[in-house]
Amino acid sequence: MRDHARQQRRRDFLTTAAAGTVAAVVLPTRLQAAELTGTERANVKLVDDFCAVWAAPMDMTRLLPYLADDCVYRPTETAPAQTGTDAIVESLGQFVGEATFCEFEVVETFAKGSIVVNERWDRFELPTRKVEWHGVGVFYIVDGKIAEWSDFTIV
Repeated sequence: MRDHARQQRRRDFLTTAAAGTVAAVVLPTRLQAAELTGTERANVKLVDDFCAVWAAPMDMTRLLPYLADDCVYRPTETAPAQTGTDAIVESLGQFVGEATFCEFEVVETFAKGSIVVNERWDRFELPTRKVEWHGVGVFYIVDGKIAEWSDFTIV
């Protein structure tokens, strides 16, 4: 009886493995994302437009039309959050205010409802150094404005 049970388990395993192999070969290898809704398209455009204003010389007031008054910004996983446009503009201005070159290169973007996620390369040339950052920005959109913005470093 034990031999029969062992053979049955082995047969079941081989059948399952064979079916999985056939499925992997026959089925499409890339899943297609659902088409974005109108709201999601608008949210992606807002974030894309926001990323496009990052150019030197950087006038931090160009960010204001995109941010909710009580926006929360988390610049990294470990840095304290900045709350409100005044605090955000002041904090960012200290870092990039003197940049002679500035860009956000968006690599890929996706959205689900009010959340927009983009992979980016942020590049800055400052008087004393060049900075290049590769990460993911997560944006929460409320009423056509960025209500929360968090950046996460890709390591």
